[in-house]
Amino acid sequence: MSIGIRYNDPTRNQNREDMNLKWEENDQQQCSVANSSAVLGDRWSLLILSDLFLGVRRFDDFHKRLGMSRTTLTNRLTQLEEHEVVKRFAYQKQPLRHEYRLTVKGRDLFPVISALVTWGDKYYAQGHPPILRKHLPCGHDIQPVLSCPQCHEDIDVRSMEARKRPESANLPPVERGPVAY
Repeated sequence: MSIGIRYNDPTRNQNREDMNLKWEENDQQQCSVANSSAVLGDRWSLLILSDLFLGVRRFDDFHKRLGMSRTTLTNRLTQLEEHEVVKRFAYQKQPLRHEYRLTVKGRDLFPVISALVTWGDKYYAQGHPPILRKHLPCGHDIQPVLSCPQCHEDIDVRSMEARKRPESANLPPVERGPVAY
């Protein structure tokens, strides 16, 4: 049973417009998460990226595999292209058809997608990940982990501390830094 809630607040639509405006301005904030989510912040973009890392390149293949509307797919691919995450290449002239390839900036998202896959496998795959990932140099199936580039120890939230960057006359002050209670 669902419960419907009616709002008689005349400012409700204005508040929604303010929220939409703020979401669209995410890429102008001083926060790396806000800037990244302005490009990647919906499930369709993440699913497209996941498929790109699985070798999918062609529009019709994305459409069939993901089941999203052609309009939504076009919009997300265009957004990824505008942000230089993918580059479009023609692979057929008559009729003109394109494929999408990850740029260096797009390939740099591999740890992000890997972390999402690892998290999803842990909490939603009931011990049976649908896709296994093999490390080619050693030939072993693995779940990638974050590690410190200096000491090579695994990283988790308990082994990290965030701090603001040092102040600089060339940079604006950090507005949203870590909080200590």
